[in-house]
Amino acid sequence: MQPIVVIGTGLAGYGVAREFRKHDRHTPLILITRDDGASYYKPDLSEALTKGNAPEDLVKKPAARMAEELDIEVRADSEVSDIDTGARTVTVNGEALAYTKLVLANGASQLSVPLGGDAVADVHHVNSLADYRVFRRDLNGARRVLIIGAGLIGCEFANDLANAGIAVDSVDPVDWPLQRLLPEEAGRALQSALAEQGVQWHLGDTVSSVERDGDGFRVSLSGGGEVSVDLVLSAVGLRPNTALAEAAGLRTATGVSVDRHLRSSDPQVYALGDVAEVEGQFLPFVMPLMNAARALGRTLAGEDTPVRYPVMPVTVKTPACPVIVYPPRGAAGQWQVAGEAPSLEARYVDAAGNLIGYALTGEATGKRGQYMREAPPVLG
Repeated sequence: MQPIVVIGTGLAGYGVAREFRKHDRHTPLILITRDDGASYYKPDLSEALTKGNAPEDLVKKPAARMAEELDIEVRADSEVSDIDTGARTVTVNGEALAYTKLVLANGASQLSVPLGGDAVADVHHVNSLADYRVFRRDLNGARRVLIIGAGLIGCEFANDLANAGIAVDSVDPVDWPLQRLLPEEAGRALQSALAEQGVQWHLGDTVSSVERDGDGFRVSLSGGGEVSVDLVLSAVGLRPNTALAEAAGLRTATGVSVDRHLRSSDPQVYALGDVAEVEGQFLPFVMPLMNAARALGRTLAGEDTPVRYPVMPVTVKTPACPVIVYPPRGAAGQWQVAGEAPSLEARYVDAAGNLIGYALTGEATGKRGQYMREAPPVLG
């Protein structure tokens, strides 16, 4: 019997394997990954210092244990270079592997901003446990870190580093942190709380170059400033890994375009997680991924199940100022903000006054349940 093949062993890959095995214990299942295949929870990376965890503490189970428990084959340290949808094969380490169904769970890669200087190669990007191991190795003994990017991941790492007693500089051309997700009042509340933890903000500015300077780095800003630091971390966003899908002729937009059943433009190829765009919705967060894994596990086992996205707020791991946000999805409207910083309730309402998104900060995050009951689902 030819196998179902899954590309990726992150939350999406192992998630769909686990859900599939609840309904089918016999069909061969092969997972392919570039890394060692260890199972870990990726959101743990940006709060490991706060929790006192070393990189190896974050490993839930090694690949061999996952293979045994789920009765699957995990091909670690392997590269998929081609998908042939006509022949239903993938090329793995130069050899063809046939599949009955193929699942793309190969995630997204860190974006990079163009930088000058002789130390561009020394700038860290953390998008996997392997990346994080290198980051923590180089972080040893560091007293000051500069983070490029004041989005979700940048703010989480800023808080985590500050909690460890490390001075942090955050650089971003935006006017306030999490500007794409939060209204100004909520963003300013987060900015102030992190400033109290020692984060120095360089907003409305960008990094122009990173130069080696003794054992550290000299970072030049476009506004004319310079910052001397021990390490530089880039956290400017993600780009779905669509190259394989595009080369195979699959339809893509922001990610691989799939329907409610997670099917791509080829009915035998599916996608979920950070690489997928479901019915035009690109949601690179954990809750949508887990909902998709549950639905796809059933579909792969022969029970066609459309994914449903209920109200799924995003929890930002910034304990200095807790944030929960349910971003409005492209609908016209306006923010209405109430409360006193750092505890704010921000409602995003349409022209009729209906709640279509929200952001809660500080103690107002305790009202999460109330807002979840009122807000509309993403995909009901």
